[in-house]
Amino acid sequence: MDYEVVVVGAGPAGCLAAKYAAKNGAKTLIIEEHASIGSPVQCAGLLSTNAIRECEIAPDSKFHPIDGAFVYAPDGRRICISGGEVKAYVVDRRYIDRTLALNAIRSGADILMRTRAVDMKIHKHRRILYVTIEGEPDTIEADVVIGADGVQSRVARSAGIGRPETVLSGAQIETIYDFDDARFVEIFPGSCAPGFFAWAIPYQGSARIGLAVRSGHAWDHLQRLLSRHRVVSQKRGAGITDLVIGAIPIGVPRRTASDGVLITGDAAGQVKPTSGGGIYPGAVCAKIAGTVAAHAVMDGDTSAERLSEYDKRWRAVIGRELVIGKKINEWMAHLDDYRINRLIEVLDDDELLDMITRYGDMDHPSVVLRRLLMNRKSMGAFLKMVLAR
Repeated sequence: MDYEVVVVGAGPAGCLAAKYAAKNGAKTLIIEEHASIGSPVQCAGLLSTNAIRECEIAPDSKFHPIDGAFVYAPDGRRICISGGEVKAYVVDRRYIDRTLALNAIRSGADILMRTRAVDMKIHKHRRILYVTIEGEPDTIEADVVIGADGVQSRVARSAGIGRPETVLSGAQIETIYDFDDARFVEIFPGSCAPGFFAWAIPYQGSARIGLAVRSGHAWDHLQRLLSRHRVVSQKRGAGITDLVIGAIPIGVPRRTASDGVLITGDAAGQVKPTSGGGIYPGAVCAKIAGTVAAHAVMDGDTSAERLSEYDKRWRAVIGRELVIGKKINEWMAHLDDYRINRLIEVLDDDELLDMITRYGDMDHPSVVLRRLLMNRKSMGAFLKMVLAR
């Protein structure tokens, strides 16, 4: 088989990269190792309105609207961060992924299921993908390979591109939960989820309860959350209808392009470090990747230098937010329960909560951070908190 652009991975980033490569004139193929698009699910399914827009899909009755969040301190204090309007949607990722795959096909891309990339070589300035198709070995030639194959990207490894700096372990169940408001998610920072946070997300009468951690096994921490946490243990139901185990990359590698290769989405660590959400940044970057790949093929130049345009373009659009988000993530990861209690106490202020409501953005945390740092009340309180103990 011979294609100009081959995308490895049929998740949202892969499908959008393929859509844009095909739209820009490249003969494009998506290969997906699983037998079904969107399975297995490895996502909480909470997508910002920006993410929905970047994916170029329209919300419908399958989308569960979210207006804000209740954030619980380890000592039980709760603050309400209300968006005043729909800020996000909880979705069925299988439906989203399959919609994006169909959109890529409509744009001209081909797709092969149960096709696993095993290795990759260079031959006469082209990439040779060694694959298995339904268990049988085969090869696919391409001018450009786009790796959208997740945290453990084989494409990135074969091309000698670095991996994300940190990988969090995540676990999530689906069950029944007694939400105070089914249009609000619930967030639990602290030692219940060391280095990140836990969550309860409503979805059409059920709940997705999960967490991510920097060290240890997420499933062990989740079991403790479900049985011992002062809030979650009282509000969750007894049964479990689904279990998801996954990983969240934090921090992008130094480069995301090499000769004939681009990486995007989770493979490139293009994930919001403050929330672990990868759909919005992945969509932004994937569309750039597909466009750059197609144009490079048309120009007859798929060198690392030519493809580095992708690196420059996506970093110009969201690179600053990912850097700031990573600094916030690292700062929060080092706060103990005492300091998190103090932080929530500081934020439990009408003026500051109004500021967060007006300027908070799931995808651009620097906006509200700048406002908080410019506010005399919050800045003074933060300094006291940092210096405490």
